Formats: sequence, C-alpha cells, structure tokens
Amino acid sequence: MNKSMMIGTVLGIGIATTGGAIAGYQYLKEPDFAEVVNSQPMTKDIKVPREECRDVTVTQQNPVQDKNRITGKVIGATIGGVLGHQVGGGNGKKAATVAGAIAGGYAGDRVQDNMQKKDTYTTTEKRCSTVYDTREEITGYRVTYRLNGKESVIELPQDPGQRIPVQNGQLVLSPQDTHTQIR
Repeated sequence: MNKSMMIGTVLGIGIATTGGAIAGYQYLKEPDFAEVVNSQPMTKDIKVPREECRDVTVTQQNPVQDKNRITGKVIGATIGGVLGHQVGGGNGKKAATVAGAIAGGYAGDRVQDNMQKKDTYTTTEKRCSTVYDTREEITGYRVTYRLNGKESVIELPQDPGQRIPVQNGQLVLSPQDTHTQIR
C-alpha cells in the first residue's frame, strides 16, 4: 500500500472510532431531567377568625326613685285603714282599721313593685362575637417522578412543573425547596 493511502485509512479509522466513542458517551450519559409523572397538592384547613356583629333590641328597667316602695305602702295602708274603719263597730272597728292598714300596706307595696318592673324602655345594642371561617391552604406538593426508568415520590413546597433538573444522578432542587423523600 502506498503511504498516503495508509495515512488516509488510519485517519478514517481514527475519525470513525472517535465519532463512535462520542456517540456512545452521549448514550451512556445520565439524563438531564427527571420526568414528573404526577404532582398532587397537599392541603390543610386553616381557621380564619372574623368579627360578626348584629343589632339586638334590649329592654331595660327605668331607674327606680323609691327603691323601698314607701309610697305604695303608705297609700295602700291609708286606703286599707279607711276601708277597714268602715267595717264593724267599737273595738272591732279599731281591729278592722289596723287589719285594713296592714293589708293595704302590703297590697300597695306589691302594686308599686309591679308598676316599677313594668316601667321599662327599649334600646338597640350592637353585640359582636368572633366566628371562624375555614379555608384550605396548600402546604406543598406530593410529586411522583421517573428517573432512569424508576418512579419515586418526593414532597416539595412548590409544584415543580413537567421536569426536575438532574445532576450526577441526583435531583437538583433550589435552596428553598426543602424536601422529604417518600420512596
């Protein structure tokens, strides 16, 4: 063989071998991304307080001027004594007057008590209380991904999208993506 043909053959074999090696390296190279198969949000219920107010009609008793109901007792005793004095004669008249005064005093006390209890006025008051609304909050995502034909599950604080970057066979997660490997 001539020398130039020999050099051409060696160069051709070398180029072919190098091309095959590069192609083989690309084939053996690990994937750049893990495929996300499923991403499910994880939630928890949060109770949110709020104030709820309503107007309420309230009935109140007017201030009492005569707390001991002296006026009712005096008027009742006077009327009862006068009526008792009309009954009987002699010592019976005195007993009837005293009995009428006692009964009238008691009756006057009861009448004034009932009148004071019914002496009321009505106002509207605002009454407030705390009620809780419940809302659902996403706490993270349970992500199933496929890497090198194997499916695994991981919990992430954010939805990773369709793919997760991979470097040296490991998922590349951003610093805020603290995660929990499930399986």
